[in-house]
Amino acid sequence: MNRPEPLLLVGHGTVDDSGVREFHAFVERVRARMAPSTVDTAGGFIELSAPAVTEAWAELVDRGHRRMAAVPLVLVAAGHGKGDIPAALEREVRRHPGTSFRFGRPLGPHPVLLDLLEQRIAAVSDRAEWADTAVLLVGRGSTDPDANAEVCKVSRLLQETRGFAFVETAFVSLARPAVPDGLERVRRLGARRVVVAPYFLFDGVLPQRVARQSVEFGAATPDVDVAVAGYLGDCDELVDLVVERYHEALHGDIRMNCDTCAYRVLLPGFESKLGAPQTPHHHPDDPAGGHGHGHSHGHGADVAAAHGHASSHAR
Repeated sequence: MNRPEPLLLVGHGTVDDSGVREFHAFVERVRARMAPSTVDTAGGFIELSAPAVTEAWAELVDRGHRRMAAVPLVLVAAGHGKGDIPAALEREVRRHPGTSFRFGRPLGPHPVLLDLLEQRIAAVSDRAEWADTAVLLVGRGSTDPDANAEVCKVSRLLQETRGFAFVETAFVSLARPAVPDGLERVRRLGARRVVVAPYFLFDGVLPQRVARQSVEFGAATPDVDVAVAGYLGDCDELVDLVVERYHEALHGDIRMNCDTCAYRVLLPGFESKLGAPQTPHHHPDDPAGGHGHGHSHGHGADVAAAHGHASSHAR
């Protein structure tokens, strides 16, 4: 009887200890869910934190596995999901000849995430006041416009399905508006009650920055009541979504949305990205120094899996 393909959870990594602990706790929660179906589970980071993904891969290989189903623990398909994570996995294929992987989709957007955002917002605000409450959804931010647009899509879905006065979007790095600017926009649109909702999986430097900037804005702007919701966090609902992505990777048709990807189509203001190599950045935790191989986005072996295109390893 063939053993089911193991689930490999791949995170980005953080220098924040609490975020690392939450990732480990979540891996254990997923492992407990998968154990009854005899699916092995391991998790690792591409940088900044231990264990590195190379350790998680080796752990599964040592247990006799040759083909992995990898689910990226990212909310949007920015550079990490499109290039860095699949490239890190491809390096493991080269280190362990005879191994391969299937690559799952990023977690969002998804109704489960909207439900979790609703729960986190409800924990800091009265549902009876939502019709007069604005929400500022704050994403990480990216140089990839497609990734930023995904966060805006979540904001719109939240607005149209949850009954808030309105929902605006901000980013904590690399994209505009920044958190203070987003809060000022909300204020100028007439909100006197706003909940800042960090769109992050686990704790870390960036969600902590979101909370700090929000509290500072509230203290300096007494005419606006600013509350900060929790990030999504380690929970059973998130496990449900990961399990869905795992089965989808094994049996579904995995295709990222390439219609608005700046590496595949010409977007005004991002002309330099069109056809540019997706060269994963240096990962100091990688045993070989982490220097990736540059391949054209959506065509090279390192990134083909991220777009559902067949390659010799990632399928």
